[in-house]
Formats: sequence, C-alpha cells, structure tokens
Amino acid sequence: MTAQRLQLTWYNKDKALISSETGKYSYLWVDPSDPRYCETHTLVYDNFVRGQQLPKSAEFEYSKRADQEPQDDNLLILGESGDVLEALTRVPELAEKYVGKVKLIYIDPPFNTSQAFADYEDNLEHSVWLTMMRDRLSYMRKLLSSDGSIWVHLDDVEVHRMRVLLDEIFGAGNFICDVIWEKRTTRENRSVMSVSTDFILVYAKKSSCWAKVRNLLPRDNLSGYSNPDRDPRGPWTSVPFTAQFNPAENERRSQRYTLTTPGGAHLKPPPGSVWRFTESRYNELKADNRIWFGADGKAGPRLKKFASEVQEGLVPHTLWSASEVGTTDTSKREIQALFPGLAAFSTPKPERLLERIIHIGSNPGDIVLDAFAGSGTTAAVAQKMGRRWVTCELVKDTFERFTKARLEKVVDDKDQGGVSRKRGSRIAADGVELPEGISAEDAAKFTNVLNKLTAGDSEAKKDPRIKALKSASKTEYAKEVVNWRGGGGFQVAHLSPACFDYDPELDRVLLTPEATGQTLVESVAANLGFTLLRADEDYVFDARRGNALLKVVEGVATVELVDSLLPNVHPGETIVLAATAVMDGVRQYLRNIVKGSRVIALPDDMFQYCKGDDL
Repeated sequence: MTAQRLQLTWYNKDKALISSETGKYSYLWVDPSDPRYCETHTLVYDNFVRGQQLPKSAEFEYSKRADQEPQDDNLLILGESGDVLEALTRVPELAEKYVGKVKLIYIDPPFNTSQAFADYEDNLEHSVWLTMMRDRLSYMRKLLSSDGSIWVHLDDVEVHRMRVLLDEIFGAGNFICDVIWEKRTTRENRSVMSVSTDFILVYAKKSSCWAKVRNLLPRDNLSGYSNPDRDPRGPWTSVPFTAQFNPAENERRSQRYTLTTPGGAHLKPPPGSVWRFTESRYNELKADNRIWFGADGKAGPRLKKFASEVQEGLVPHTLWSASEVGTTDTSKREIQALFPGLAAFSTPKPERLLERIIHIGSNPGDIVLDAFAGSGTTAAVAQKMGRRWVTCELVKDTFERFTKARLEKVVDDKDQGGVSRKRGSRIAADGVELPEGISAEDAAKFTNVLNKLTAGDSEAKKDPRIKALKSASKTEYAKEVVNWRGGGGFQVAHLSPACFDYDPELDRVLLTPEATGQTLVESVAANLGFTLLRADEDYVFDARRGNALLKVVEGVATVELVDSLLPNVHPGETIVLAATAVMDGVRQYLRNIVKGSRVIALPDDMFQYCKGDDL
C-alpha cells in the first residue's frame, strides 16, 4: 500500500479554467481537453526598448552594482499569465531558453480579498483562485532551475490554502520559510484587529541545491565593533568565554580550571558554567591577544571576534521590518514620483523588498520571472540589479500606463528613486576626529541627545563645554551613492490570438477568423512542438522537430502538393502536412511515399474534442 500525501481538495479541482473576457480576471470552467484550454499561444514581438548607460559624475559615489553591464535580454509580455507561462514552457523556441533556466520567481498574485481594485479584479472565489494558481504554479515549477526558488506574496486570506497547494506542487520537503513583512507601521483604528503584515512563502525547486547557492545579506555597518586596544587586526566585538554544562553528568572537566588574568585576578568559571575552551587552547588564544580582560586587565575573559574574520554576510531571517525593506506607503510614494498626476497603483511593492528577495535568490545575469507584473516593480529592480527578467501583465491599461512606461524610465535612467540611489553613510565632519571606538552613528546619537537635554536651557546652550562637545561629535553624510545609471533594454511582446475555438451549439472545434497566414503556421507549429525555421531563408517547410518537417497549408492538401514537397525531403526525414482541407486518398498516398509521415486536417485532427465525449 502506497503512502497517501496530504492534498487540498476544492470544487471543480478536476476542471480547467479559460478566460471568458480578455484583459480581466474572468473565467469559465471547462474540461481539461477543451481546445480553448489546451491551445498553446505564441508570442507576437512588437518593439524593442533600449536605453543607454549614463557616464559617471564627480557629484556622486558609485557602488559596484553601478558598474555592471546592463541587461537587454529581457521580455515584457501583454497577456494572461496562464497563457504566457504555457507559451514559455511549450513553444520550442521559448522552452529551450526558459524551461529549467529561471533562477528566481516572485509573484504577487491577486490576493482574493473580495475587493475590486481599480487596476484588477481581486474577488475570485476560492475554488477559481486555487485552480488558477495551481495551473500557473505547475508551469512555474517547470521553468525553475534545479537551484531556483519561488517566492509567493500573499495576505492572510489565502496563505494557508496556498501553503498546502505549494506542498502539493513543489513538495513539502522543499519548503524554505514563511517571510513576514511589516507592510505598514500605522494603526487602522476602524478594524477589529489592525493588520500590519503580509506573508511571502518561499519554496525551492530542490531545497538541497538552493541551500548551497542562496546569498547572505550584506553587512551595512559595523555597529557594535570597536578597537579599544588598537589591535592591528582592526575592529572587534566580544562574546562570553563561558559555556553551560550539566554538573550532574560531570561533563567537560577539561574546561573547568582556574585562570589568571593579566591584572593578577584568579578566576574560576561561574556556577553552572565551564570555560569555552580547554586550558591549553585558552593559553594559545591569550598569547594571540584574542582574549579581552577589560581596560584594567582584571575583568572576566571575553573572546574577541574581529570584523575582518566574521562571515561576509548575515543569514537572512524571516521577519522583515518596515525600516529594512519599506512599506506600502513607501511603494506608493515611489510610483507617485514616477507618475506625478496619476492615481497611484493600488498594490505596488517597495523596491527595497524586491531588492532583498532578488539578492537572496539570484545573481547578476540570472533570470527573474514575475507572472503578475502590475506596476512592474520586480522587473524594474531586477534590471537595476543586473538580472535578466521576464514579466507579463493582463490588463492593457495597466500595461501601458504603468508597467511598460516604468520600465522605459528605468532603462532611460529617468527612475532615480527606489534602489537606484541611496544616501551616503554618516561620517565625521571635515576636521573632526572621533575617539577610538566611537562611530559616526554613535556621535550623531550623542549630539541628538545633547540637543534634547539642552533644548529648554539657553544658558546650557551657550556653555563652552557643551559647544565643544557638539563640535567634537559633529558628523555629516558622505556623497550620495548611485546603484543604477540606466541602460540595457527589453523586448515588448503580446500573445497571439486564439486559432482554435469550440462551438457548444455545433459541439465541435472550429478555426477562428484569426487563423490565417503566419499566425496559423506559428500556432500549428507551437501546438505540435515544432521549431520554426528561419523566415529569412528560403525554406519550403515551415518548421522542424527532429527528423520531421512541418508544412502548414491554408487550403487543400492534394497529391500534387505532396509531390511538390518530396524533392526537399532528405533520407530519414518525414513530413507532417497540416491543411484546412484534405482530398481523399492523400493521407494514404503520403504514408506510402514517405514512411512515417502523416496528414493533419485542421482543426479536427488537431484538437479532437466534443462535449459528447465526456458524457
């Protein structure tokens, strides 16, 4: 008997969803074999947007990120996310590039909160929402690289159901963590409980692989480090030289000894403790000046930890505060700065939030995917961080007014907000030399406290000693640091129209009015898994799959047509002839003359579906 996995069950889980209205989250339940669900759409490529990296200026400092080569292998798509993801996984030219190649996926899908936002409908019924997300997540798993990860951003309406759904698709063993983001710091007094957090579920394609490649968070400062003994190895902090032990088990006897400090004090471990190291190891550390006994040499020992020797970064934790990554108000201000006069997008995310996610889960040059582009934050930050990206947006108005327009500003260096720049670090003012062990941040805090203490005392403000203290602790900010100078570019595309439809009254599959010319050729090739041959070369056939050659005919397949194709077929190759009409005897004729070949009548042989088959 095989073990049963825990699964989430919902209404119509065995059904599929198709869009009932273009550009809206509006769906119909259909059978999974319905051609309206099964048809793979291709991409129609529009214009390519290109920017130029600006030169450096003496006015600013520049980070290493500002020197990265801007990426131009990026893709912005107008279209429904399910159809876009299917295209990326099934159209051969796209699948070769993206399947198993995406390093990081971040999605901020409709939260299903029963609220109708101005930018998209967010009121999907639970079963519709779950089916919609299941199908998209299945495609996303195929796109992820073996060491990739997916970050799913939600509030508390669907997060519990999504956790089980992700377990089902990615495997419970590939769950990494649930990040809690403090999205607001204000209190909503009209609520029973004021909600201040969102959730980001993190899963890996293979947790064992991802654990080896995830990045640490950078150390922004060395607060807590100082150098009171002027150690040539630089700033350090200290940790206790003691460790706990269990007296009843009489353990760690070699770490229970009396040591003598440089000041002459004789010390034993405190009750219930032992020294961190054996006596011989203690003597080695002491000789190497790695034990601190206080300024007078009589204090209890503490082990020195040098900033130069600690781990290069910080292990990410799961509680992300507003001060670290911003809030929803932060993101709205970012959008308003980019589009003054326009109503801010309803649910943007701050750039610092995406900066942290993209930093942890990817490296420059990696591919980042977001299937719910919205205001385009993910792609904007990915571009600024030297990643390649793919993103799509369903609503045309949002696509034109926000997503595309924002990304154009990014590559043109007209987006200098968000993570493009950051304020310079606080430093001692010109001519000021801070005492050893006192950082510029410490001095600024001291000055702030001093100002508050003397705020109501005019005499104290005039006191020469107060003035001297303020002068000695004066700080300023260094030059603004630039992280992004523009440049790179992206391909704009949209989904091809449907070529196959189902008529319930006739109970049969039909070709749509758009199923003509190159649109029909590309659709047939994509749905049969054929790679298009280059249009700039004089090919008789339209596409190839291994040794099979595809010819699509908007008309009648005849014996004469087959004969005209034969001179272009090499030994070992076969023909797939797809036509909107087929003369009697042509199928057998082609099979006899080129073994393994076949004729496909469009649309009947392409999608052999009628509702009566399900009864």
